[in-house]
Amino acid sequence: MQIIRYGVGLDMAMEKFDACISLIDIAQKVTVKAKRNFPNNAKGYQQFYKWVGTNCAIGFPIVYLMEATGIYHEGLACYMHSHDCSVSVILPNKAKKYKQALGLRSKTDSIDAKSLSRMSCEQSLPTWVPMSKAIYLLRVMTRQIQSLTKDITRLKNQLHAQSFAMYKSSEVTKMLGQQLRLLQKQKDKLETQILYILENDPILNEKCEKICRLKGLGRISMAVIIAETNAFALFENISQLVSYVGYDVIEDPSGKHKGKTKISKQGNGRIRRILHLPSFNVVRLNQQPFANLYKRVYERSKIKMKAYTAVQKKLLIMVYTLWKRNEAFDPYYNQVEPSREKEPVLSFASADNKNSSAVEQSYTR
Repeated sequence: MQIIRYGVGLDMAMEKFDACISLIDIAQKVTVKAKRNFPNNAKGYQQFYKWVGTNCAIGFPIVYLMEATGIYHEGLACYMHSHDCSVSVILPNKAKKYKQALGLRSKTDSIDAKSLSRMSCEQSLPTWVPMSKAIYLLRVMTRQIQSLTKDITRLKNQLHAQSFAMYKSSEVTKMLGQQLRLLQKQKDKLETQILYILENDPILNEKCEKICRLKGLGRISMAVIIAETNAFALFENISQLVSYVGYDVIEDPSGKHKGKTKISKQGNGRIRRILHLPSFNVVRLNQQPFANLYKRVYERSKIKMKAYTAVQKKLLIMVYTLWKRNEAFDPYYNQVEPSREKEPVLSFASADNKNSSAVEQSYTR
C-alpha cells in the first residue's frame, strides 16, 4: 500500500481530547490506523506526540485537524505548532456538515475525531497560525468591552424603567447607578489599555494610523477587526473575508418561487456589530466612496439598513485592502480631486477688458 499522507483528527474537550489517526493511499482509500484519548494538559500533549510518532511511518506528511472549541484547543495547537507540525483549525459548523455528508448521524467524541481525521486526509486545509501576544490580548479585551457594553445598556434600560415605575425604590436605583458607574469605569480602562497596545506595536500602530485617516472609523473599531481576523493572516482574498464575517449574499430562487436575497450572517458577528456605528459615521460625514454607495443603494431599495449594510461591507473590504497593501486611506483614489487639478496659466495682458473681466469673475465665484 502506497501511502500519500496521514490525517490526525482531534476532538477537544475541557479535560481530555480524542485522537484518531487515518491514512489515505494512492487509490484514495482512507483507513483508520489508531484511536486513543489523552488528558488536555502538558503531560497529555507529550504522550500524544510520542503516540503519533509510533503509529506513523517516517517520511510521510502528517496533518493535524481540530475544531475551534472555545479556548480548549489552543494549548494543543500551540504545542504542535512549536514542534513544526502542520495544524489546521476549522469552525465546528464546517466539521458538522462534512460529518453529515459522510452519513454519520451519531455524535460522540470518538466519531467526531474519526470524521476529522478523514477530512484532513481528503481535503487541503489552511495551516493554522498562532496569534501574537498583542493580537491575543486585543481579542480578549475587545470581547470583554462588547460584553460590558451589553451590560451597560441593560442597566441603563433598568434605570429608565425605574424612573417611570409606579412605586420607585431608591435602593434599587442607587445600586443600578453604582453598577453602571463601575462597568463604565472598567470599559474606559480597557479602551485605554487597547490604545496602549496599538501604540506600542510598531506594525499595528503604523497600519492603524494609515487606515484611521478614514473619517468615522476609530482605533477601537480597528482593534476589534484586527483581533477577530488575526490581522487577516489566513485570508487570501476578499471573498473569504466577506464569507467569514457573514456579509456574503444568499439567493433563494427556485422555479416560480422568488425568495429574498439577504446576507448570510453565518460568521463573525462581532465584526458586523463593531462596523454598525462606523457605517453611520462615514455617511454622516459624507466620506467617499461610502456616502455615494449609501445613496445608490437607498435610492434603489428604499431600505436604509440595507444601504448601511452595504456600507459596512465596503468598509471591511477597504480596511482589508489597505492593510494588505500597507497603504493610507485616500478618498480621492482613482479620482481627480478638484483642488489637485493643475490650474491653467492665464495671461490677462493679451486679453481685452471684457474677456479679462469674465475670467476674473469665474475664478472669484
